[in-house]
Amino acid sequence: MNPTTGNPLQTRRDFERAVSQLVEPLLTHASPGNARVRPTATGAHFPAVAAELEGFARPLWGVAPLGVHSDVDYWSFFRTGLTNGTDPSHEEYWGDVDDHSQKLVEMAAIGVGLALTPEHLWEPLSEPERNRLVSWLNQINDAELHDCNWLFFRVMVNVGLRSVGARHDWEQTQSALDRLETFYRGDGWYTDGPDDEHNPVDYYVPWAMHVYGLLYAAVAGEDDPERADRFRARAEKFATAHIHWFDETGRALPYGRSLTYRFAQASFWGTLAFAGLDSLSWGVVRGLWARNIRWWLDQPIFTDGGLLSVGYRYPSLKVSETYNSPNSPYWAMKAFLPLALHPTHPFWQADEEPLPDLPETTAQPEAEKVVCRDDDHLFALSLTRDSHHGREKYTKFAYSTQFAFSVAGRTPGPGQAGHDSALALSLDGDQFKIPASFTQTRVDGSTLAARWNPWEGVSVETWLAPDLPWHVRVHRLQTDRVVHSEEGGFALDKTGDDTAANVTHDSQNGTALARYPNGVSGISDGFGDRTPAVVVDDPNTNLNYARTVVPTLRATHEPGEHWVASAVMASPDGSAPWERGPTLERTADGVVVETANGDRLLDCRPDDF
Repeated sequence: MNPTTGNPLQTRRDFERAVSQLVEPLLTHASPGNARVRPTATGAHFPAVAAELEGFARPLWGVAPLGVHSDVDYWSFFRTGLTNGTDPSHEEYWGDVDDHSQKLVEMAAIGVGLALTPEHLWEPLSEPERNRLVSWLNQINDAELHDCNWLFFRVMVNVGLRSVGARHDWEQTQSALDRLETFYRGDGWYTDGPDDEHNPVDYYVPWAMHVYGLLYAAVAGEDDPERADRFRARAEKFATAHIHWFDETGRALPYGRSLTYRFAQASFWGTLAFAGLDSLSWGVVRGLWARNIRWWLDQPIFTDGGLLSVGYRYPSLKVSETYNSPNSPYWAMKAFLPLALHPTHPFWQADEEPLPDLPETTAQPEAEKVVCRDDDHLFALSLTRDSHHGREKYTKFAYSTQFAFSVAGRTPGPGQAGHDSALALSLDGDQFKIPASFTQTRVDGSTLAARWNPWEGVSVETWLAPDLPWHVRVHRLQTDRVVHSEEGGFALDKTGDDTAANVTHDSQNGTALARYPNGVSGISDGFGDRTPAVVVDDPNTNLNYARTVVPTLRATHEPGEHWVASAVMASPDGSAPWERGPTLERTADGVVVETANGDRLLDCRPDDF
């Protein structure tokens, strides 16, 4: 059940109403003392009390901005929950806070609520209630935090406490900010923690590093003007890069972890407005923000009870992280920060504008990507990075707004390990692995190149380049043992396969091609060496579609050197010219690729590495 059905999401009043429509189904699952929310029985790796606090606190990301200029009916609920949750004598006490506790994360929403709406969350409290709240929140100044965006939670809590004149630790706040600034990489880009192989660039750059930095600049910037100016300037630079991750319908590239936060993708644009930055026109910023929220709220992301589900475009625990509780998706409420702006603010007075003219390809070396914008398909070619949060979320060669990506299924073996947009290798033909961190990488214009060593004695060098609507992949495999390989194209939605006439699987002449009512996807072997197949993925493993197929090329490689290459293309409406693609040719020492127009695209040689 979609609680926002009938809401056109056009005016400020529409978005105000959306906050209530999203929050009310969740709060019906609150405990008698309002301090805990437990909507379903699934859990996360942290204790239940932290998950139940999550359900109480995360709605505040939307309710607090809403309450700045609008009447809100929820204040009594939240004040009661705050009072009981921070009272050690109450049965719903949230408990003392340990190092690295999830409770530290949820404190940030309370801190922001104090800063934005003290007249509702602070002033009505009695002196003992205030003292208990302050004591509970100040635990964040004694606890160890993960060395990443978590340091901003300490900042947000202390900013909130400081704004109401309560006890806080400003020295700890400044120390956390100093550490966070070491994660800045230039031109608007951060990593979420030290710059190493386990901290790839993903959505935590816009919706954490920039959002919290801009919140700090807006709320506390007068007392720290130089840092605030740096945060603003970095966000303005990043805005001109991040716009490339969005298509004209409002969808954003699915990439990385925590995608169950969904329209948190809009939070950067909303916070850009909240901080008063207009590096893009107000109409463009409002359009980016509103289209993303509208697209999301038109997708089947809700449970039967109207709750935001764990998943991406539909409910699925298979694509979740271990820290996703039933309440985790409500981090998406961060998107509603523009409601804290006065209705006369230029953001609310501007008409939505479409995306400006953007180039077909945009290299983003900081993110190790080339963003490709075809008529009906936005995707990014990507160098792979390792992560603790799910290898497939960072190790595909391409990430698409239309076709998304798939994670590994439960069944081992060929075709069952999320091989879409990836090269998977196996020593036994059963257990496959896809690339982790590369040992060498290079971004050269619109070409990405990298080296990977899956096992001792086995190495792979890879080149990626766009030739829209296609992209090309070239691999040089060197192995001292037999290696089995699978390389997949884009995963394709199987909807409509109840009618045989709607479906075409074509696997011949080195090409695997699938056609369904919702598009076409294919991969063609450059030299005809590999066996084509259309592989049926495990259900519920793709982020966008519950049932998918993946055009795939398979081969067994004897010890030695092997050059393999492929041309890959997918189209949502099936109109892309499959028959006219790039040409790939082996040479004496490598591979040469020419575009469909006959221009030289790649000249791959061993001495590139």
